[in-house]
Amino acid sequence: MTPAARLSAAIKVLADIEARRRPAADALKDWGLAHRFAGSGDRAAIAGLVYDALRRKASAAWIMGAETPRAILLGMLRRERNLDVDAISRLADGSRFAPEALNEHERARLQAPNLADAPPHVLGDYPEWLDGPLAAVFGEERAEEGAALASRAPLDLRVNTLKASRDEALRMLSHLHPEPTRWSPDGLRIRVAPDAKSPAVHAEPAFLRGLVEIQDEGSQLAALLTGVKSGEQIVDLCAGAGGKTLAIATAMDNHGQIYATDPDKRRLAPIHARLERAGVRNVQVRTPKGEADVLSDLAGRADLVLIDAPCTGTGTWRRNPDAKWRVRPGALEQRIKEQQSVLERAASLVKPGGRIAYVTCSVIDAENGAQVRGVVSKHPDFSVTPPRELTRVLGERALLFNRAILMTGEGLLMTPRRTDTDGFYVSQLVRRT
Repeated sequence: MTPAARLSAAIKVLADIEARRRPAADALKDWGLAHRFAGSGDRAAIAGLVYDALRRKASAAWIMGAETPRAILLGMLRRERNLDVDAISRLADGSRFAPEALNEHERARLQAPNLADAPPHVLGDYPEWLDGPLAAVFGEERAEEGAALASRAPLDLRVNTLKASRDEALRMLSHLHPEPTRWSPDGLRIRVAPDAKSPAVHAEPAFLRGLVEIQDEGSQLAALLTGVKSGEQIVDLCAGAGGKTLAIATAMDNHGQIYATDPDKRRLAPIHARLERAGVRNVQVRTPKGEADVLSDLAGRADLVLIDAPCTGTGTWRRNPDAKWRVRPGALEQRIKEQQSVLERAASLVKPGGRIAYVTCSVIDAENGAQVRGVVSKHPDFSVTPPRELTRVLGERALLFNRAILMTGEGLLMTPRRTDTDGFYVSQLVRRT
């Protein structure tokens, strides 16, 4: 397919997403099934165009003065891809399989893109209803934080130190040009060009042998900041596919015991194969069984309860740009209720002197600091560990990390703009002895 034909396809896919309010991945899959002649390179390029359009949907529409899929794609090429009007006109020239030629209004808009009077939610490319919650956290910097959340994410890997050192993993993956992550001592980062296919990491010998796992650096840090110790008894209440379970098991060097469970047993399905591949032996998976309490024998016994809480996922917009346009206030309210429920469950499992590590991939205070304040208010036997104490595990990196993050009395917040990671919130509560 020509670049112009790829642009036409992207416009159609975006129209499908908007008309049916469906995930971008589903629309792209359906397009691929209906156009089997398109090669993998074509599909990757079209997906790149669609996701970049979703990243810059609000600002691209503002530039073009219209909210149609065509306008958003054209505005994105100017805003995100930095193409000038002549380059865009060569893609949209009305030739066979190309979008129809630019009209005078479109050409004028692209010639002099203007965001000078745009409100913060347009500059930051996020839904207008979230402007208040983001302003409460970031103030006048919310547009810059939103814009960073709209950027493309790199591909991060965590080295499984049960099986290899970071230097060994770097050598095995040298053809992918990885580089050490800035903050995580076990992380690797691979940068992917906008039109390029993501490398097939799952087919790499290093992955198949369990030497690396795909995990954002922020998620790696969230696991590290729990301060897990070898020999502890740990409950992972929202283990899901096991990303943080694997990370803390590695930090414990397979000593002690982790009990991994999740309210949705379907999310636990991948964890068994991942544990085996990683060589992790200190995890016991507790799969929910109807109304039965699969953790009843652990009440008041845990050294640490890890909550990777269900949330709106605002911190992961770099990886899921379509999700930010589908989230609604009702979803936030539902997540807050779920977070309160899982925090109550955690409080019953922690022993005196034990800890709750509360983690979200959200940047909204209602899901973060407000929840921690609620626990302390309701359970006076719990107190908040000063966030600065959590970062000591980073050693010499801690000083710069503390300057980068947003730190409050209840916890710390990583963001793409501040730490070049996904958005993650981390807090720790200690139960008094």
